[in-house]
Amino acid sequence: MVRTLLRRRKRTLSVEDVTVTDRPMVRRAVTAAALGNTMEWFDFGVYAYLAATMGKVFFPASSSGAQVVSTFATFAAAFVVRPLGGLVFGPLGDRIGRQRVLAATMIMMAIATFAVGFLPTYASVGFTAPMLLLLCRLVQGFSTGGEYAGATTYIAEYAPDKRRGFLGSWLDFGTFVGYALGSGLVTVLTAVLGTDGLTDWGWRIPFLVAGPLGLIGLYMRMKLEETPAFQQEVEAARNRAESDGTADGEESPVEEARQSGKGRLKEIFTQHWQAVLICMGLVLLYNVTNYMVTSYLPTFMTETLGEDETTAQLLVLGTMVVVALTITTVGRSSDRWGRRPVFMAGSVALVALAYPAILLIRHGGVLQPAFGCLILGLLLVCFAGTSASTLPALFPTRLRYGALSIAFNISVSIFGGTTPLVASALVEATGSNMVPAYYLMVAGVIGCISTFFLHETAGKPLRGSGPMVETPAQAHRLVARSRMAESRRARDIYIRLRHPWRHHRNGDH
Repeated sequence: MVRTLLRRRKRTLSVEDVTVTDRPMVRRAVTAAALGNTMEWFDFGVYAYLAATMGKVFFPASSSGAQVVSTFATFAAAFVVRPLGGLVFGPLGDRIGRQRVLAATMIMMAIATFAVGFLPTYASVGFTAPMLLLLCRLVQGFSTGGEYAGATTYIAEYAPDKRRGFLGSWLDFGTFVGYALGSGLVTVLTAVLGTDGLTDWGWRIPFLVAGPLGLIGLYMRMKLEETPAFQQEVEAARNRAESDGTADGEESPVEEARQSGKGRLKEIFTQHWQAVLICMGLVLLYNVTNYMVTSYLPTFMTETLGEDETTAQLLVLGTMVVVALTITTVGRSSDRWGRRPVFMAGSVALVALAYPAILLIRHGGVLQPAFGCLILGLLLVCFAGTSASTLPALFPTRLRYGALSIAFNISVSIFGGTTPLVASALVEATGSNMVPAYYLMVAGVIGCISTFFLHETAGKPLRGSGPMVETPAQAHRLVARSRMAESRRARDIYIRLRHPWRHHRNGDH
């Protein structure tokens, strides 16, 4: 019986099972993935800061409040098609590779954003103008359906296990840099051109800038290689197919994936439904906070609270700078202390501090609103600095891109991207300017529940992948520790079965 139990133990870890990462390649992977996020959020920053102006350009017949709601409705429309993009690009990334899909999403995103700068206004073509704007937003939404999930997957599968939080946080660093660049450009244009100049023609400039940014991002992504985890999965699928005699060596992994596409979707929702729900809850927490601060807060402060437009823009822009400066510190902390403590602390703090923060913002002036914005920014960075390393670890390699794309985009579409629209509509309907606080508190409660069921993944290999380290010396130390642990476990099994009286005597039952 002892021999049987020992044979059932997992095979001892060897040096060949450990992937030693290439530091220059990791840096290129992180930079290229983050640049795509920068591009995406440059557009979000521009759109959020130009919401009132875009309402005048594309919905001039409505009241000022209805213009804002209409503009955010167009903004939210992009999130309706994001799950469709996730359903297409996610499984495709599990079939043909992460790098190819990320290059495709970059092309679509850049073209759609660039095209907005050439759209005619309502004054020139009437109702066709908002329809064209909607079309561009739908293309943007479809492409971004595969963007964030693919970028997080790509970085996570390249990062060493003990630095995944730090390296993953650079992806969302790109998010807030992109937002700061977009919103900063609009702030400068507002100050230089004035409201009239911005409405006449200045609103086009930020969208036209997206073209060169997209070309740079595309060039960098085309230079990337496929992730080690995906290459290992392809090799494993090829070996399975060759051993079964089902296909020739080159085409078998792809054919296997194509034939099992529906089966994989079924597997995601039947065998991994708990991970899907946890992912959706964490995504809701992050994105409700994110879109509330980045997309709705500038308009809330100007249109609802009557603050000066430039002051409101500078306050939110300053908040984004604080988030960008602290986000990698939070990511590094999650490597040391764990993902769960960071998420739980942020969730509890959001429930407790959202109401005081909105009260401070509502007070008026500069100092107290600045302090309120700072509170929201520090809460946001708890989720932003941890999400990119936490979410990919929920799913195994063979399903990671597809499962994460589907769960992420369903949650973002229903809860995140609709935050500005729902919040503005509720404020308009109820007349209460504390609606944003209540909205954030509910998100915090959901975040607490999701984090409670989250398993800690900091410092551990991704599901379905072997360990990843930075140097050969670390690989040898890891193998040595693993063998020592295996020897201790084998000794304990032997002693327990040969001499059970020792453990009974020591109270070990």
